[in-house]
Amino acid sequence: MAAASRNLISHLRIVLSSTVSETQFRTFSACSSQVEELRTRIIEGKPAIMTPNSKRTGAIAVKCGMTALWDKWGERVPITILWLDDNIVSQVKTPEKEGISALQIGCAHKKEKHLTKPEVGHFRAQGVPMKRKLKEFPVTEDALLPVGTSISVNHFVPGQYVDVAGITRGKGFQGGMKRWGFSGMPASHGASLSHRSIGSTGQRDAPGKVFKGRKMPGRMGGVQRTVKNVWVYKIDPARNLMWVKGQVPGAEGNFVFIKDSVYKKPDISILPFPTYFAPENEDQADLEPLVADLGDTDPFMAAD
Repeated sequence: MAAASRNLISHLRIVLSSTVSETQFRTFSACSSQVEELRTRIIEGKPAIMTPNSKRTGAIAVKCGMTALWDKWGERVPITILWLDDNIVSQVKTPEKEGISALQIGCAHKKEKHLTKPEVGHFRAQGVPMKRKLKEFPVTEDALLPVGTSISVNHFVPGQYVDVAGITRGKGFQGGMKRWGFSGMPASHGASLSHRSIGSTGQRDAPGKVFKGRKMPGRMGGVQRTVKNVWVYKIDPARNLMWVKGQVPGAEGNFVFIKDSVYKKPDISILPFPTYFAPENEDQADLEPLVADLGDTDPFMAAD
């Protein structure tokens, strides 16, 4: 009786294990086919509907300098001019291959002799022209674009807010008054050769050291900073120029990185998504500049 029970139990175990193995194999096969479909998917460059959770790519621009304009109400607007020099998508990163969803954007042209061999190999593998500056922008999966897609200044809309990042001007080694805004020591009485000194930096025998992070003289500038909520005043599609209000980091000729503002999010209904696709019969050289809508109320009269 015991031997029959053992044989029955062993038979049931064999049947169950074969059933589980077959189910696992079917599940694995289904997952493998889904992954293969995702790997072989084709990213198409066509207009789509932007959702509140969608995140578009940014762009790379060259800072041309600053000027001032007067709007239609007579108000003086400080302006920084940015040039989007031939931005294209140079690489696409997908969750199936790289584990992230991002677009690599290339800006400006560069000769092959001025690039390293790994850089030349990268551009040749992607089949895009040699670029001077590369920047990776995280995007959502619905905002992916095929390699070679052009990112023009029409990617941004006048009146929206953007975040602009760049490398600040290097100031060299500076003292505490210039670097941190210290008031300094007395200018006359009781001060001898220490008028611009920062003063005490610590305590006595305990702790017997200067704590990390103390504001002291040192190298100033030359670091990446982001100016948030920069207002786009005007764009010129014919020359790929953008006028933004206020200052942005960096000197003239430096590269800056532009993306949609995080805090003052633009209206998704007016943004081209995932980017602006020019019609076939559109001649970019004939396009007129677009200026932000300033409203119908004179701000100077409204104050009265």
